[in-house]
Amino acid sequence: GLQSPGRNDECWCGSGKKYKKCHLDFDERLEELAEAGEEVPPRDLLKTPAEIEGIKRSAKVNIGVLDYVAERIAPGITTEQIDQWVHDYTVEHGAIPAPLDYEGFPKSVCTSVNEVVCHGIPSPDEVLREGDIVNIDCSTIKDDFFSDSSRMFCIGEVSPEAADLVRVTKEAVQVGLDAIKPWGHLGDIGAAVNAYAREHGYTVVREFGGHGIGLEFHEDPFVSFVTEAGTGPILVPGLCFTIEPMINAGAQEIDMTDPNGWTVRTADRSLTAQWEVQLAITEDGYELLSW
Repeated sequence: GLQSPGRNDECWCGSGKKYKKCHLDFDERLEELAEAGEEVPPRDLLKTPAEIEGIKRSAKVNIGVLDYVAERIAPGITTEQIDQWVHDYTVEHGAIPAPLDYEGFPKSVCTSVNEVVCHGIPSPDEVLREGDIVNIDCSTIKDDFFSDSSRMFCIGEVSPEAADLVRVTKEAVQVGLDAIKPWGHLGDIGAAVNAYAREHGYTVVREFGGHGIGLEFHEDPFVSFVTEAGTGPILVPGLCFTIEPMINAGAQEIDMTDPNGWTVRTADRSLTAQWEVQLAITEDGYELLSW
């Protein structure tokens, strides 16, 4: 790992305190866990208080974008219009849409309608209609800090089945949050989400999940939602990641054959839903950063 400061040197976290009065006990605890065979996140993944403040400034724009979309989305709107709203709002607030040109992604936001699991590309030809459900996934860079969250929108009146899937998926995110215990395991979150989804007759996508984020768009750890409790990395205070289960009304298999190289659908074309929040682990639980 990283070299630790001397006991009387300034702590690595930027608090200005002496190491022995700040993170010495914390680092010793991490070392003990590692020696006991636990998976301990490296220190460079743990966000300092100053970094978390930076992420929150980015998240303020990201949340604002989703609020802006929420006020305007309706039947007859194209996903291209949503992309334009997201792009303009983000830039006007001194930020950059993280998806734009990310590994060649052509737009500023992902718009995933009905059977699209994730990475739907906005298009002028895609018109939202009464009864559709759509995930709007926004990610923002401000002053080099990254934020990320997504919401589901029901367009006009939707079927009871669609409404139920959207509601249960949102509840599953909260169930995941409720499973967080500082110094517990990351796998506890996925286990709780998966159990909740299955209880309601739904399935959880395996291939995609949440991710560490803050100083980069995608950092370790990968956050799976089909994990066993008591497994995976330790939830160390300062760890910052997303909870974003993709939950299908039908089977969990997905279809990644779209020639655009991005858009993922349910293999059986059943409806799918996703909500995403970003959080940081704290000494007494978690702090929500973006939603």
